[in-house]
Amino acid sequence: MKKINILFHFILLSLLMSSCGLYDKYVSHNTIPDNIMGIESAADAPAPLSWREFFTDPLLQQLIDTALTRNTDLQSARIAVEKSQIALQMAKKAILPSLVFSPSGSIANFNGNTSKTYDVPLQVNWNPGPIGDYTNKKRAAQAVILQSQAREEAVRANLISTVAQHYCLLQLLDRQLDILTLTDSLWNASLEAQKVLWQNGRIYSTAVNQQEASCLNVKTQIVDTRRNIRSVENEICRLLAIAPQPVKRNKWGNYPFISIANSQISASLLANRPDVRMADFAMEEAFYNMQTARAAFFPGFSLSGSLGWTNSAGGIEVNPGKILSTIIGSIAQPLFARGQLKGNLALAKLTGEELQQRYVQTIVDAGNQVNEAMADCQAASEKHGYFHRQVEVLRHAYSGTHELMDNGKATYLEVITAQESLLSAQLNEAMNMYDASQAVIALYIALGGGTK
Repeated sequence: MKKINILFHFILLSLLMSSCGLYDKYVSHNTIPDNIMGIESAADAPAPLSWREFFTDPLLQQLIDTALTRNTDLQSARIAVEKSQIALQMAKKAILPSLVFSPSGSIANFNGNTSKTYDVPLQVNWNPGPIGDYTNKKRAAQAVILQSQAREEAVRANLISTVAQHYCLLQLLDRQLDILTLTDSLWNASLEAQKVLWQNGRIYSTAVNQQEASCLNVKTQIVDTRRNIRSVENEICRLLAIAPQPVKRNKWGNYPFISIANSQISASLLANRPDVRMADFAMEEAFYNMQTARAAFFPGFSLSGSLGWTNSAGGIEVNPGKILSTIIGSIAQPLFARGQLKGNLALAKLTGEELQQRYVQTIVDAGNQVNEAMADCQAASEKHGYFHRQVEVLRHAYSGTHELMDNGKATYLEVITAQESLLSAQLNEAMNMYDASQAVIALYIALGGGTK
């Protein structure tokens, strides 16, 4: 008997030692290479700005606040987090025993004899599963919650940036409408002047017709711009989950965005991105799923029993009833499962390797997005001076050409070409300002700052 006890304790100790690795914790891979952005990284990364510090326009802030409160996609993301939290609570309670109260009774009558029996038991079942199974499943559930929270932050950041983009588009359309309206007024005046010249025989009717055609083209652009304004307003209302209505906004340039200089950008800021964190949490979940698959090779324990009153003792009625208690314990060691356990473990390992590759690609994509946004910011900044100078030059050219035509020294075609070139340059300048704002928004999101 002594030898059997020694052997039993030796086997138990061996199982415990071999299962120690099942309780290892996941080590995060959330490290960002300094050169991943393709630009020089700052040594000290600034704290990510909140969206309120970045988007200082009060009317835009009101729109974003409304969107964060009412947007249905964001509410769905929040519900997903709550569902994950409930799943975690269930996983935490999986280790607890289950209690079932199941009273029963029967009445039988045979040949005039009545038999009454009853059982009032409280049944207990406890099945913690294989060694390490509960702990790893609980940790995997926690990783799922972290993924849901990061996904909610991603939806939130994208919602903020989308509202800001549409707000800037409204400001651009307002600017374009102002340019077109002023152009329409000037060209109408020019048309009236050309009609006078034609009536006096100084120009041909073709000049008047060409000028009128240009005026009509501007009028159609005004109609299209107003329609586009309505469309963008409706899209903002959809994001805010409100009925279509006009959207209040300030004029372009009253509240410029914060400029992010190269010296302020650090590769470590990419760790704030929700997609980077989701990729890391997905690897954490896969790690604990692999640990669970390993745990399936180890013994599983179970315990069940019941305690209660009964008057049925092996078919014999006992009155009054007596207390009946039972307890059953078992241990199950898998020996042959038709390759299921090995297959599950192999699949779990491959899933972890696949998620590792996805994480690497997520980091690469993040660095690429920062590089692209920076390039767009620099290009828009460089072009701003050129567009501004071009507008000034073409404005002088238009005025001069118009005067020359009035004096008979230039043709109407030169005037029309000059005025259309000026209008195109003004619209291009406004579009470049819009492109600059979009590039800054893209950079802010690419750096993960939109989650705060």
